[in-house]
Amino acid sequence: MSRRALFAEEIIAFRDGEHRRLQNGCVIVEDDRVAYVGPPVPLAEDVERHDFGPALIAPGFIDAHAHLTSAPLDRTTVEDTGKPQFWFTSLAELLPAMTRATRPEDECAMADFSVAELIRSGTTTVMEIGWQGDHVAATAERAGLRAYVAQGYGSAKWRTPDGQRMVIEWKEDDGFDGFRDACAFIDRVEGRANGRIRGYLSPMQAAMVSPALLAATKAEAEARACPVALHTSEAVFEFREMVAREGMTPIAWLEAQDFLTERCMLGHVIFTAGHSWLDHPGRDLEILAAHGASVAHCPWVFARRGMVMESFARYLDAGVTMCLGSDTAPQSLLKQMQYGAVLAKTVERDSRRPTARQMFDAATLTPARALGRDDLGRIAPGAKADLTVWRLDGFSTAPARDPLRLLVYSAEPEDLRHVMIDGTWVMWNRRLTQLDEAAVVAAARGAAQRVWRRMGEGPAALDTLSAPSLRPYT
Repeated sequence: MSRRALFAEEIIAFRDGEHRRLQNGCVIVEDDRVAYVGPPVPLAEDVERHDFGPALIAPGFIDAHAHLTSAPLDRTTVEDTGKPQFWFTSLAELLPAMTRATRPEDECAMADFSVAELIRSGTTTVMEIGWQGDHVAATAERAGLRAYVAQGYGSAKWRTPDGQRMVIEWKEDDGFDGFRDACAFIDRVEGRANGRIRGYLSPMQAAMVSPALLAATKAEAEARACPVALHTSEAVFEFREMVAREGMTPIAWLEAQDFLTERCMLGHVIFTAGHSWLDHPGRDLEILAAHGASVAHCPWVFARRGMVMESFARYLDAGVTMCLGSDTAPQSLLKQMQYGAVLAKTVERDSRRPTARQMFDAATLTPARALGRDDLGRIAPGAKADLTVWRLDGFSTAPARDPLRLLVYSAEPEDLRHVMIDGTWVMWNRRLTQLDEAAVVAAARGAAQRVWRRMGEGPAALDTLSAPSLRPYT
């Protein structure tokens, strides 16, 4: 048995259902689990000791919504862009154009980069939705990351034939070929790496999935006892499409299909009934709370395009289960907590809500509960040893009166010194122990250059969809 004792000035420990502050405490890890947390105790001679001094030991973050095979491509391409007729979403033109120019080998390079980026910013568990699932699972296993991986599928795709409108094209097989592939993928990866790698189901987008495919997904998820994720209420055009086609909001339609359960992790859910961009009444938040469905809120991906949830505090007040996800670059829950808190305060015109604790819970305890895992998102005896160690003597962390507010409002990824997942150090002194960081970054840079070059000329060219900020120096 491997036994290690970790000492630090500050520890965010778990007791009686909540995170609590432990000063000058100790965490003892036995193999892959926490055996003890509390004041320092006498140690046997065979216990490996780590005294981190001015440091904070915190539970690792749980990213409830990620796209590892594509997110890095967003960096410096999707900002400062958008068209009013698409309500400024990048889903209409830019992202589909980049997707068409991306090859499987490029997606694999992005996945490797993403896994490294997640660990280096404190994420220890990720819920990934996308493609190249076998490669993603293999990289997460090798890097030491805990990953729930879904191979996306759906009944339709949208496209923009003339740059002015969105068109949804339905598949002849209704998406069932992809559904069967997704189920087979789960069979291949479920439970690997001491249970760190697990599969789940995602029919991608509410506006582009048929009732039959939804029903099959729900039945399969219940049979497998696995989560199910679905993008919904993420764009104005999607909301209007559903209201025109079904006569109800996307959330109300999902309820009508008897799809919403505690297994559901709904991505984004920004444009709900009552949002100021919609002027559409309804019961969306009440519906979500009644069925126990969770929301994976990704503040930064919307904030950079002038959109905001209205508001995180109101969702909490309604009893909605709120989690946080990254969705895009940078893949850091530090950024999501900070933007989520500040934007909600701005919308509410109230500096008191949401609190740092509510945002931190949304990155730890709440997604753990949504996954049915009372052994994640906390530092408590019996919990998995998924820990992060942050310096308290850096320029963005010192001085620090409140360790929780520090993580939500001030800390940067560079302040993270060590990461342990499943009892193994996967990052030590800012260096990943299982991945070649330089090779991962170089591969991602090369893949991005190939993708951007393939976008070529004309309406789909990168410089047309995302004009450079600076003119060339000639």
